[in-house]
Amino acid sequence: NHTYMKYTNVYSKNSSPVLYHLLAFFVAAVWGVSFVSTSKLLDAGIQPTEIYIIRFVIAYLVILALTFRKIMSDSLKDEVLFMICGLCGGSIYYIGENTALQYTLVTNVSLLVTLSPIITVLLTKMMYKTEQLSKGFIVGSIIAFIGVACVIFNSSFNIEVKPLGDLLSIFAAVSFAIYCIVVKKLNARYDTLFISRKIFFYGVITALPFLTFQDHFMDFAILKEPVVWMHILFLGVVCSMLAFILWNEAINKLGASRASNYLYFSPVITLIASVWLLNENVSIVGYIGCALTIGGVIVSEKVKFK
Repeated sequence: NHTYMKYTNVYSKNSSPVLYHLLAFFVAAVWGVSFVSTSKLLDAGIQPTEIYIIRFVIAYLVILALTFRKIMSDSLKDEVLFMICGLCGGSIYYIGENTALQYTLVTNVSLLVTLSPIITVLLTKMMYKTEQLSKGFIVGSIIAFIGVACVIFNSSFNIEVKPLGDLLSIFAAVSFAIYCIVVKKLNARYDTLFISRKIFFYGVITALPFLTFQDHFMDFAILKEPVVWMHILFLGVVCSMLAFILWNEAINKLGASRASNYLYFSPVITLIASVWLLNENVSIVGYIGCALTIGGVIVSEKVKFK
């Protein structure tokens, strides 16, 4: 851990801010592609909660091999904060999002979950007076959100109000916003690898009770299929372990609000991946949405903090 902290300090001083913007974009892109892998595993018969637990267990075991000397945090208060991160950025967010799909339309869930960056901005402004945002940042966020709506409604403008699923989607968005804010506090006292490992641990522990709500469990025979393991490893190593490490580092350097704005790119990447890997069609509305999303993020990045 001491060696890693020393490396991180040198790395941070010599690194351009552009690098952290690229990291945030890369994570958003990876999380956008992850929907395709998750869809493949669901089709294979693995339950949503099982997919989440498997990917986080893999991420935890890999990162544990890198940071095994320090197990506990420095105080009970910090341990509670880590548990909150595991809940909000892990089990509550992922399971809430997956459960919402059972009660409402996919378009509703996708649109409401992307409220997370805006919620992050609002919560950050209320909690940290030093991180006040200009009008340009807010306008850029709104433009990006409209673009996301166009991407989501690419194939259909049919939207229905189904309270339970919609409320779960909003709850998931609020949950991830809280995670982004809390993890920023921990970044000041712990290195990124340690933070990510603790989040994976509490994410798995807090997800186990949700298994009791399943009607049935997966057939372990499907784990013999190479294609299933390919998607599992992609979700566990790339989308969970690597992505969370890079995301926490981006939050540490850019701030929770600015980093979270890159989440608007996820639906765009999902749209591109679905065309390339699933042969889905893209309408003119989808292309307009991609342009608005990218334009909105560019506008928001012209903001200067007061």
